[in-house]
Amino acid sequence: MEDNCNSNASSKFKRVCVFCGSNPGYRQVFSDAAIELGNELVCSTFPFLHLHTPFSSDLSSFTPPFDHVKRKIDLVYGGGSVGLMGLVSRRVYDAGCHVLGIIPKALVPVEISGESVGEVKLVADMHERKAEMARESEAFIALPGGYGTMEETLEMITWAQLGIHKKPVGLLNVDGYYDCLLQLFDNGVKEGFIKPSARSIVVSAPGAEELLTKMEQFVPSYQHVAPPESWQMQQLGEYPSQQMCSEF
Repeated sequence: MEDNCNSNASSKFKRVCVFCGSNPGYRQVFSDAAIELGNELVCSTFPFLHLHTPFSSDLSSFTPPFDHVKRKIDLVYGGGSVGLMGLVSRRVYDAGCHVLGIIPKALVPVEISGESVGEVKLVADMHERKAEMARESEAFIALPGGYGTMEETLEMITWAQLGIHKKPVGLLNVDGYYDCLLQLFDNGVKEGFIKPSARSIVVSAPGAEELLTKMEQFVPSYQHVAPPESWQMQQLGEYPSQQMCSEF
């Protein structure tokens, strides 16, 4: 079951790229966070949206504990069907939204187990994978993950600083997973390697709903290293429309 979900959505984003691990991690909190993010993207209110809200099978009197933004956001991701990648992609796909997985041919036997989820686009290498994910997406979110997740996320942060794109980059800081990385960024500012304005490129929050809200409200306030037009930005797509770009 899959369709394009954007016709009735109130989010500014039509497609969000999620970087995440092909492993689930050792603790259940990471899998819960992947499912929660998938629910936020497709605006599924229960049972996973509020993980600490008591759940009853009688939904007739159920009301969310806050006013919920209506989102129907398609997913771009690394193409795997295992680990956190499998959880978030399956949740979005099962809700009827479009899922685009972009994966190098060499990783297909490693990261796809059984049936693939949604549309799968095979690419030659990691460089092409990142370029395609950036081109297809209007924002980037990192769930917990390993070297690959961090490398992809850091490259999108760097591209924002350089002026290659204006798209928000968010860290879903599940149970403090990214605390040390955020402290490293802060230390980079303190030691003079990261400009204070560039520190604002990175948006973070402990929960999916808060993170998406922050990213939807994000307005770049940093100076690009080079003029955006010098990078031929059309190769990565507009963000997320010409009209919205003018607001920045």
